[in-house]
Amino acid sequence: MFTNYSYTVDTRFMRYAQIDTQSDPLSSTFPTTEKQKDLSRLLVKELLEMGITDAELDEHGYVYATLPANTDKQVPVICFCSHVDTSSDSSGTGVKPIVHRQYDGGDIVLPDDKNVVIRPQEHPYLASKKGDDIITASGTTLLGADDKAGVAEIMDAAHFLVTHPEVKHGAIRILFTPDEEVGRGVEKVDMKKLGASFGYTMDGGELGSLEDENFSADGAKITVHGISAHPGAAKDKLVSAIKIAGEIVDALPKDSLSPETTEDREGFIHPVRIQGTVEKTEIDFIIRDFETAQLEAHETYLRRVMDKVLAKHPGARATLKVTEQYRNMKEVLVHHPEVTAYAAEAMRRADVQPLRMSIRGGTDGSRLSFMGLPCPNIFTGEMALHSKQEYVSIQDMKKAVQTIVYLAQLWEEKA
Repeated sequence: MFTNYSYTVDTRFMRYAQIDTQSDPLSSTFPTTEKQKDLSRLLVKELLEMGITDAELDEHGYVYATLPANTDKQVPVICFCSHVDTSSDSSGTGVKPIVHRQYDGGDIVLPDDKNVVIRPQEHPYLASKKGDDIITASGTTLLGADDKAGVAEIMDAAHFLVTHPEVKHGAIRILFTPDEEVGRGVEKVDMKKLGASFGYTMDGGELGSLEDENFSADGAKITVHGISAHPGAAKDKLVSAIKIAGEIVDALPKDSLSPETTEDREGFIHPVRIQGTVEKTEIDFIIRDFETAQLEAHETYLRRVMDKVLAKHPGARATLKVTEQYRNMKEVLVHHPEVTAYAAEAMRRADVQPLRMSIRGGTDGSRLSFMGLPCPNIFTGEMALHSKQEYVSIQDMKKAVQTIVYLAQLWEEKA
């Protein structure tokens, strides 16, 4: 079916990667940065040029579009979703994507900072991509394959389906979201407007990865209130909220319950930000576990640590506030096994071996699942995320395009 198809996924990705779309975890606006809409506007323009007439960008930064059904069957409406924003962990300004044709299996030295080297010894998946065409950034920025690879793949799949009407499919909704990297990606999605029954996020990593389970997640904030006094006359008066906050963090386990000491299905408590003054200091945590019930146990432990430290500082006080962030999509998908099964079959049709994986993190799909859109996560080829060493294989991206098309075809066949 794809023998004579001229893929556009690579050129689309190269174009999208150069647009700065970093989100801002400290912003209270939505979207958190207006520049995310720069890419969204381009996507709407390109969708309209394809002939997808209802493509639109709403005030919140969401792109909605529809590939109309071309079959008489009653097929459930499915949705493909990716996010346009990139992480704030590394610069996204001035991205210069570079294609390394027929990768030779050696170190990739990035030209704008030769200290940034992508070594196959440190990136085992890269070693398996010898002979592929690899796209990297130039050494001073991230690449943005997370998740512009997914965006480009959905766009190319849409282009394929528009230009190949002989491939039968039901109605397909396209959704591009802002602010996924700051945990707010689907906060203002209009589910009624979206109008889909089942969905797939294109935001996974290595070829064949199919993720139908993710961390359940809470955020926690400890606010420590100290007592301020003039440093020159502070003896037996001053109680530093900053020092108490440092003690709380230091009292957490050194050999467990942290991202750097856990793997597989182990959860953690992770301090991500401390800010404040002698009088008031805040510590932000993320709390993660595959078992939702275990989150409460982690939070109880954190409260005990806080109370134990606080007991050593008369006059100080502290509060712990917990906020639900997202939940394990498995709790929803277990009731709709066909959604993941069709994705696995679509991969096999694309000559890709499905790799069932669990995400030690979250995606828009985890929240969408609990909003009524069961939504596993499919590979895009994006690797070494959020870093200057980020890379993606063009051949992996083409396989993702095929997977999307076969999925659309499968839902029609099974109807």
